[in-house]
Amino acid sequence: MSTSYDVRNGAGVSKGAPAPAGALAARTRGLRKVYRNTVAVDQVDLEVPAGAVLGMLGPNGSGKTTTIRMLLGLVRPTEGEVELLGHRMPDGAEKALPDVGALVEGPGFHPFLSGRENLYRMAAAEPRLSSSDIPKAVERALDRVGLTGAAHRRYRGYSLGMKQRLGLAGALLVPRRMVVLDEPTNGLDPAGTREIRKIIGELHEDGVTVVVSSHLLTEVEATCTHVAVLHDGTVVAQGELDVLLEAGSSGLVVSTPDGDRALEALRAARIPAKLTPEGVRADLTTAEAPQVVATLVRAGIAVHEATRERTGLEDLFARLTQHEAEPGGLPEVDEVNA
Repeated sequence: MSTSYDVRNGAGVSKGAPAPAGALAARTRGLRKVYRNTVAVDQVDLEVPAGAVLGMLGPNGSGKTTTIRMLLGLVRPTEGEVELLGHRMPDGAEKALPDVGALVEGPGFHPFLSGRENLYRMAAAEPRLSSSDIPKAVERALDRVGLTGAAHRRYRGYSLGMKQRLGLAGALLVPRRMVVLDEPTNGLDPAGTREIRKIIGELHEDGVTVVVSSHLLTEVEATCTHVAVLHDGTVVAQGELDVLLEAGSSGLVVSTPDGDRALEALRAARIPAKLTPEGVRADLTTAEAPQVVATLVRAGIAVHEATRERTGLEDLFARLTQHEAEPGGLPEVDEVNA
């Protein structure tokens, strides 16, 4: 049994300016990849809204990196379609990829060259950088990821975090319409992680679409506007982060000055509830939010505010990826439309 949340692009994104409704930077349809007898990705329908910060989540072996590689045209799918920035992939890679910066499965550089020398080699391959623009572009990228002071050192002497920073610098050598980052905070200390979060925020403010694959749920919750959760090679949830977190909850928190009477009225209507510091929390397992509010209003109870309780991303992730082994898991198909 599979579980699917499908939240379409629309209003409600709380971080940055939303892209026009329906605009997609990338999408896949029926994507499938088979390696010999192993199905790595199976029937993935993924949508990446333009201007969004999409966090790709999933346990090890869930198909995240394989999906990203097919999205970028690095791997040809066994079945299905991939569209990137309006171009069919991998045939349209020559037109799409100059607008895409990517750091996939860790950076790969020449170990005996310095960080700066490695970036010069990358910059020389950028079709939209003239020779005269390369020095300025390299120094700007080094400064942006905080590597200017270590740019003269050989790459082989870099720590894992410094290697990640250099890879990110390579992805940001020129302005991009889309940036794809596979575990960008891997090996970084807390200060480095904050810097990466800041860079992602700046890209989002500039209207750049960002796809981040990460196992750090707190980072995804802090930086992403949208999420896609993969499990066993399929997408089990995707959509706006705020909407998914609300959809994953079964409680409505009602702010009222008369919590005792509110509790009595809800229980009389056979709606499970309990007192909270704000008023009451009504369980939505057997009732809908409008029914809760209407019950309180009919009882003459003042309702100052009613807010759908948000679950944490960690709890939602666990439910989506472990429901098969747990009784009372999520229903087979759940569609939430924003």
